[in-house]
Amino acid sequence: MALADRLRGGLSRTREILTTPLEDLVRGRRPLDAAALEAVEEALLAADMGVPAVQEAMVVLEARSGEIASGGLPAMRSALRQEIRRALERPDGVEPFSSRPWVVFVVGVNGAGKTTTIGKLAAAWGERGRRVLVCAADTFRAAAAEQLEAWAERAKADFHRGAEGADPSAVLTDALRAASARGHDAVLVDTAGRLHTRSNLMAELAKMARVADREVPGAPHETLLVLDATVGSNGLTQGREFARAGGVSGLVLTKLDGTARGGVAVAVVRDLGVPIRYVGVGETVEDLLPFDADAFATSLVGEE
Repeated sequence: MALADRLRGGLSRTREILTTPLEDLVRGRRPLDAAALEAVEEALLAADMGVPAVQEAMVVLEARSGEIASGGLPAMRSALRQEIRRALERPDGVEPFSSRPWVVFVVGVNGAGKTTTIGKLAAAWGERGRRVLVCAADTFRAAAAEQLEAWAERAKADFHRGAEGADPSAVLTDALRAASARGHDAVLVDTAGRLHTRSNLMAELAKMARVADREVPGAPHETLLVLDATVGSNGLTQGREFARAGGVSGLVLTKLDGTARGGVAVAVVRDLGVPIRYVGVGETVEDLLPFDADAFATSLVGEE
């Protein structure tokens, strides 16, 4: 399937929640009155776009009420798509693989999809000719390294691990030295699934960042925060804590195919101020998609 088709399929539940009320409202082709605007607002909130972003969208829709009335559903979709795209667009700020090895920390709570994200990224980069080393720096969770190694094998990526319970920073040091010596293009680092309330583990993440910079100046070049879309805006609390502790530079939003809360993409980008890099819309290696704000907005509200 084309990327756009996979994204559209993954966001089908959210799109249904969002667009069904809109279709009902605009059939009358009349200016949006207070009751109609309230129904639109409820639909946007149900999609978990977040109160601040919804309020901004409502200002735009109210101002364009007459245009929407004359243009019907296509006009409504166009207005919403433009507003969602505007809210999602952020400058990248980094040029991938501009340093070698390109060191990426992958952070997030257990169950968000860190391990599968690393495997899918390693596979995608490998297909583009990049030599990738996957580093298992989550030395606390039982079977974490085994799960990651299985993904590395599927992705045909090299793999580095330490002993169970080893110091994550020591494991990372060895991995980075090996990557530099062997000419790897990228190092993907799995970190422990930290609960945002565990300040000691957040401090450990900061230590790992210092170690990375010592071994590879400028590293980590990216810190990707993996968020589970099915938890909706509850993930914002996690995001804020990780942003403070780990200098998050980009987001990966997973499990969009299993949620009606796809609007949370708008909420997290607006709140954290960093761009979404990838979205997960399924279980296969091919289902981690590079993020495109325009394609995402179109998939959320439908074509004109």
